[in-house]
Amino acid sequence: MKILLVEDDEFIGESIKDYFEFQDNKVDYFSNPKLALENVYPSYYDIFLFDVNMESMSGFELYKELQKYTNTPVIFITAYSDIEHIEEAFHIGASDYIKKPFDFKELELRIKKLLFNSTNCIQLENGYKFDLKQLKLFFDDKEVELTPNEKYFLELLFQNIGKIVDSETIKDYIWEDKVVCDNTLRTLVKKLRTKIEDNFIKNVRGAGYKIE
Repeated sequence: MKILLVEDDEFIGESIKDYFEFQDNKVDYFSNPKLALENVYPSYYDIFLFDVNMESMSGFELYKELQKYTNTPVIFITAYSDIEHIEEAFHIGASDYIKKPFDFKELELRIKKLLFNSTNCIQLENGYKFDLKQLKLFFDDKEVELTPNEKYFLELLFQNIGKIVDSETIKDYIWEDKVVCDNTLRTLVKKLRTKIEDNFIKNVRGAGYKIE
């Protein structure tokens, strides 16, 4: 899972980042919302975590700007408790809202409920299933050994099952700020295909990859 976290209280921000990265998630953390806006597009994220009350730009304003490019779900973090702020959050499209102080485990549970609904596993008709929580691929309930990059690749495709994910989005998700050529991605996919008996990873020429 890749998270964009924007929180101007650096102690809280770094603590949230450490909590989720300890569980093998990727977290891009910014304490300045304008700096986040300048750097994140067109990166792919699974979830946004935005503080509401920030000096240079509110979390609401930040999300409105990013809505022009993405429909990534957002959870707002705030000390506000009045109904007006809660109403505004949901009015602009918030998926959830959590009040300070909160337990990080509660935030984790809210994210999992939002992203994974009632199940963590996606089952294919060919006997394969992918566990989105543990990033594990199974064939007839036997785990297929994967490298970390292969896990991230499958995570992104399974989260967008049935849709084409373009190569630039995939490279950004796996290698983040590193400059990676298309051949590196093709090599990753080629090696992954040697581990699966049914080639359920479809290469859409000139567009990207998908899982039906």
